[in-house]
Amino acid sequence: MQGSNNETSARSPVWSVSRQHLPSWLAEQDLTEADLPYIQPLLTDAFLDWLGESDGFPWLRGRLSIVQPSGKTVIQHGDGWFPESWDAKLIGTTAVSEALDRMEPALINSDKHASSFLRSSDSIAVPIFTRIKGVAFGVVVCLLPAGTAKQEELSLLQAAALHYRSCVYRRFESMFVNGMLSEQKQSRREQRRRDILFEVMRRLNGHIDVENVLSEVLDSLEKLYPFCRADLFLSQDYSSANEKVKPLAFHELDMDLCRHAFLDGQVREERAGGRHLVAMPLTGKQGVYGVLRLDTPENNFDDDDLRFLTMLAGTAGAAFEKAKLHEHANVLIGELRIINELTQQLNRSLRLTDTMQFASAELLHIFNADYCCILQLDASNNEFVIMAANVPELIGETFSSDYGFCGVIWDTKEPIILSDYRSATPVTSMFMEVTSSRSLLASPLLLNGNIIGAVLIGKQHANHFSYENYKLLQVLSTHLGLAMSNASLHAEVRRMVITDNLTGLFARHYLNERIGRKLKKDASGSLILVDIDHFKRINDTYGHQVGDSILIQVSNIIRSSIREGDIAARWGGEELAIYLPQLGLEQTGRVAERIRERVELETDPQVTVSCGISEWHSSDDKISVESLFYRADMALYEAKNNGRNRVEAG
Repeated sequence: MQGSNNETSARSPVWSVSRQHLPSWLAEQDLTEADLPYIQPLLTDAFLDWLGESDGFPWLRGRLSIVQPSGKTVIQHGDGWFPESWDAKLIGTTAVSEALDRMEPALINSDKHASSFLRSSDSIAVPIFTRIKGVAFGVVVCLLPAGTAKQEELSLLQAAALHYRSCVYRRFESMFVNGMLSEQKQSRREQRRRDILFEVMRRLNGHIDVENVLSEVLDSLEKLYPFCRADLFLSQDYSSANEKVKPLAFHELDMDLCRHAFLDGQVREERAGGRHLVAMPLTGKQGVYGVLRLDTPENNFDDDDLRFLTMLAGTAGAAFEKAKLHEHANVLIGELRIINELTQQLNRSLRLTDTMQFASAELLHIFNADYCCILQLDASNNEFVIMAANVPELIGETFSSDYGFCGVIWDTKEPIILSDYRSATPVTSMFMEVTSSRSLLASPLLLNGNIIGAVLIGKQHANHFSYENYKLLQVLSTHLGLAMSNASLHAEVRRMVITDNLTGLFARHYLNERIGRKLKKDASGSLILVDIDHFKRINDTYGHQVGDSILIQVSNIIRSSIREGDIAARWGGEELAIYLPQLGLEQTGRVAERIRERVELETDPQVTVSCGISEWHSSDDKISVESLFYRADMALYEAKNNGRNRVEAG
């Protein structure tokens, strides 16, 4: 080893306490044999302390060095050559080997040295022992010019060794105390972290709102690590007002670290360009919900910080999961309430039009939509008919079962969610075009697995509907389909009850009910009784099937000869009746005459009819259904007596 003042310049400060004030517990601390392989820095720093404190010392005229018991040179002072190792097997007998063998100071003259490099020097060495068990932990060695080493020089080196030993123990005590202080400081930091973590956990667990949980996590990090930038990337379909909360977009180039942390659920680190990036997964019992990414100057985080932040991220993940579950539970409760209220309202009315119009209005409110239409399938024509909509011009429109989104529903029997009709137009849709909608929710209305209708909900903004909306509409459509079926069934049963099966006209009891209601609220009205002339002769001549055909022909003529609000019914046998609200006798006569003429011209085989008409006014005495029919029946009797195929007024 070439010696040229190779002392280490970086030196840690020494803890200074006078020996008389040294605590007894510290004085009892000592180096052990297990410490010897690791004390080279201690011996080096103590040697530099010794050099600094020995100004004015009657220096030996040689080169000094500190050697470990293994024979390895730790540090040297002075110019000239020093062996890297003083092992006797390598360089022969020296004062160092003698001092270590006999455990006492040693002096070897130059002619006793086996190494040619040492033949020009005498060597003197003094072993240094621990203060309690007396274990040799080093040797102070000096090389002097040949022939100059005397007992006086060895005594001087012994004094220097004692001084050096005191420097070693000052350094040792300083390291020991500093280590304890560091441990105490670290313990206080850990306790502070635990207190902070406990307080953050307490606050997080006090929140059941997702936004508050996210804000709490980010605010806590900002207070604890103001030098650090924190961003939270969530995998959920969640929109936050906090600019630091963003979607976890795997496709972006700078998201590799977060992607790996999310996929394997482990903390990931990356150091580059003087920055330290840490990605920590937000993990709950049911999965990973996102990634917390920290960006800090390099070397600002130690292992304890990372452990603390990992625990904080785990706590945040659990709190986020709890808040999401609470939010989801509230959504489910809200959906159940909506389903319950909608079902109750739908069941209150069995009129199909009213039911569908109510359902359309409710769906607009539930989904915060702009437009809604409900369609019923006309199985006879295989067409969808719009029964209810908040766009009047769409009501009554019909579409074939293979048209537009109804066609998609017809083929798949599955709901549809469309983010933007303009950018993705799988089919042409009159509903989307007329309403200028961009977002769409659609669902089939099913009964026993068969499509009976469909519901379309539109919004003029893109990306309006969520997957939760999609699932909710699926559930609501089940109830809506049942309500449509019930209303349709009720309408059909009612139609069958109030309708004559052969002619399709209303039944007599329904006509009586309607006239009774009209008498109470209208100011006037009129009645026509129609009787097919010689009907029995037709049955006897052509048979009852032809007779039924004649009844149907006459009924169709009547139906096409009256207004929409007029009520035509089969009175009994071959007699038919027509009530005309708010119509006087003169106008009613013209209607009856038109019917008579058409029957004579259009029936096959040809028949004629006789008609009797009557009217009522609110000013009449004893107004009743019976009196109105009585007067019309008398007029009909008169028409029959006067030759048939005529109209008479009663």
